Amino acid sequence: MRGHWSLDDRLERILREVPFEVPPGTAAVTVRLSYDRAQGVLDLGCGAPDGFRGWSGGARDTYTITPSWATPGYLPGEPEPGTWHVWLRLHRIPPQGLDFTLEIETSGTVPPEPVAEEPPHGERPPRRDIPGVDGLSWHAGDFHAHTVHSDGALSIAELAELAHGRGLDFLAVTDHNTVSHHPWLAKVGRGVTLIPGQEVTTDRGHANVFGDVGWVDFREPADSWAEHAERAGGIMSVNHPLGGDCAWLLPLDGRTRHAEVWHSGWWDRRWGAPIAWAQSWRDDVIAIGGSDFHRPGSDGLPGEPTTWVLAEDPGTVLDGVRAGRVAISAGPDAPLLLRLGDELLALDAEGLVLVRPSGERQVIRGDRVLVRGMDGPHRLETYENEVMGLCQ
Repeated sequence: MRGHWSLDDRLERILREVPFEVPPGTAAVTVRLSYDRAQGVLDLGCGAPDGFRGWSGGARDTYTITPSWATPGYLPGEPEPGTWHVWLRLHRIPPQGLDFTLEIETSGTVPPEPVAEEPPHGERPPRRDIPGVDGLSWHAGDFHAHTVHSDGALSIAELAELAHGRGLDFLAVTDHNTVSHHPWLAKVGRGVTLIPGQEVTTDRGHANVFGDVGWVDFREPADSWAEHAERAGGIMSVNHPLGGDCAWLLPLDGRTRHAEVWHSGWWDRRWGAPIAWAQSWRDDVIAIGGSDFHRPGSDGLPGEPTTWVLAEDPGTVLDGVRAGRVAISAGPDAPLLLRLGDELLALDAEGLVLVRPSGERQVIRGDRVLVRGMDGPHRLETYENEVMGLCQ
């Protein structure tokens, strides 16, 4: 199948569904997309008669679905007979348009499953000496990371091993518009609790939905994402709301309380816009942090920034997030500000400035200092107003 997408096509309807038939007895479906990537970007996905079967965005040009395995980003299972659809999102179309070719193959035999090697298991850095509160402990983690199930470079095991070596206790795996990674998370281990997540991704904004809540349909309005998360017991968080061409532009009637205020893209933390946005979004916003890790050398490493959550154990951190028991630091070993009841603990923050919700400021003297707390968000800054830590 050959075709041409114009810029007018994109403006008319950005997501297109190309139908094809899967006959009875099919054991494997393979789709191949080709176009000039130097000219534009087409995102790729799949729908079947029974619903969603996968998404890989612009990360892949080919996928295979079989009863026993599928290309990462896609759901394995019997290829039910009937009308399927190749999903094409016209992400970047140049003024002259973009030619494309689709090859769709149905087969009665299952091809061999690709085998990935397991990474070696290393040591975890020593834990920081942080007191608990009312039987709860502080756990270090990251709420935004990607694997080969979308546009990341690492397998789930490789990502978990990297997070373990960074000293994290939990990591949310938030691949774009898919949940194909969810069944594998509990099987990986590696000393890190992997939280099911999905980055619901559109051209006008991204949001993470946390929890084992099933697939969230990115084709629907953003309010439906929040409703889906709440109905299924999950949490939705607006991602990198000031993140360049990924900034949040979507209408949302019920503004979610959670937001990725600290993202790895906030590289100059003297720029106060993220905090100003959070204060404008709603007065009780719960700030979290995410590295948005894709591959070494891009974005931040897992834990840049680190979100600290006060919870019973790493498996219950979402309960801690709901309750607002969170703090954010630039990294696992960076200056840290935590709430301990009515007091705040400033760790490794010698010479930094504590900024209270009222605007009152206090210089921290020492590496382990207890100071008076009050309701509302606090932060640590340098004398140049560079943010070094946030605390609810």
